[in-house]
Amino acid sequence: MTDWSRLHHAYGTAEDVPGLLDSVGSDPKGAGWDRLWSRLCHQGTVYSASYAALPALTEMARRWSAVDRRMPLYLAGSIVASTDQPYGDEDPHVTYASQLSDLRQLTEEALQVPELAGDSTNYVDLLGVLLSFQGVEVWGEQLDGLNDEEYEVPCPSCCAENFIVFGKYGFFSTTDSMYMEPACTARRVPLRPQAPAALEGPAQRLYARTLADGHPDIARKLTYVFGDARCAECDAAFSVEEAVVARWG
Repeated sequence: MTDWSRLHHAYGTAEDVPGLLDSVGSDPKGAGWDRLWSRLCHQGTVYSASYAALPALTEMARRWSAVDRRMPLYLAGSIVASTDQPYGDEDPHVTYASQLSDLRQLTEEALQVPELAGDSTNYVDLLGVLLSFQGVEVWGEQLDGLNDEEYEVPCPSCCAENFIVFGKYGFFSTTDSMYMEPACTARRVPLRPQAPAALEGPAQRLYARTLADGHPDIARKLTYVFGDARCAECDAAFSVEEAVVARWG
């Protein structure tokens, strides 16, 4: 039995966590989720109560249908992926290995629901959650850049901030944050996508999976995220993947 009075979250003692866990439902807009999230994963920071909540979040996801279980999966995924642990260095992949095994299976089921065929945003979010449960560093938290269609990273050579853009505004690097404005005349340097056959490791698995799951647009974006860019300031070439990992790794 968990003694929540001995645990802490963002606002102090975690005695209120069991009540909050009991109060939330499958509605992602329910106020209870905001309260729970702000306590257990406040701006990406996790606490002793955060990990202690993983069994309850796992059970919640198990009880709910594959469509309804997204919120407990999202919260659990963010807790597991977080590297901001100012109050300890617990490894959930060791302490909660059984729960993470279940969470991986529950996420796989959620990724297969027909409703995701036309919902790339939730699909990408769930795919990032799965990476977190699999122990893939950085991308569990940062895969949602595919939804934003950009990553902001420093040039490895001159440190100028570059926006790596891939989507409705084009496929380029630029140093102007207002690149989406029609009047913007900032320099745009075309990106060089990676050939699908040259993708390796997690990149290859993600590419193959998104194609198999019926998301070719996401697969195409991945070739740019795991491709190369040139700095719009100094023209130095660099790997987008390596720049993302260097910033958030």
